[in-house]
Amino acid sequence: MKLLVAALDSELVAFPAELPGFDRLVTGPGKLQATYALTRALDRASYDEIVVVGTAGSVDAGAVGVHDVTTALQHDVSDVDGVAGQHVSLPPTVSIAGREGTTIATGDHFVDDAQTVEAIRALGGTLVDMEAYAYIWVAQQFGVPIRILKAVSDSAQDDAITDWRDAVAICSGQLRERIAELYGV
Repeated sequence: MKLLVAALDSELVAFPAELPGFDRLVTGPGKLQATYALTRALDRASYDEIVVVGTAGSVDAGAVGVHDVTTALQHDVSDVDGVAGQHVSLPPTVSIAGREGTTIATGDHFVDDAQTVEAIRALGGTLVDMEAYAYIWVAQQFGVPIRILKAVSDSAQDDAITDWRDAVAICSGQLRERIAELYGV
């Protein structure tokens, strides 16, 4: 059995209520809610794989469509020396071994301004979201394989929240197609 995870119900609108071979989990947005909900789910049951689907902002104009995320960093933390992207007790990045993929910057706020986009680019992020770092970190603590698929919904600046609201259903359809390709369901 696999666990299909999304932060929001709206990211799953194109998915059937039941997907053969998958349980479903909606965590809520942000790192804390993602960590809490995924930890509780993994405490209750064993899964062969965690499959995360969701939307992401792009900080690179060439990044469009659906991305297989394999590395995550936190753009909204700094260590005791003030170094951006460095947490005082967590690794700077978490990665999924075995596949090439996209680097995403995770933070607890919706990014919609050019200054934050530039800071994320400087850290090496291509996409931005609010949960991927937490999902990967929790999966690693439990030793469960994870795949994160993110559909680009907006440019992470210039009123991106309006773009996201308009794009989330389209992104859900793109993610549904990718799940059908990868898992045959």
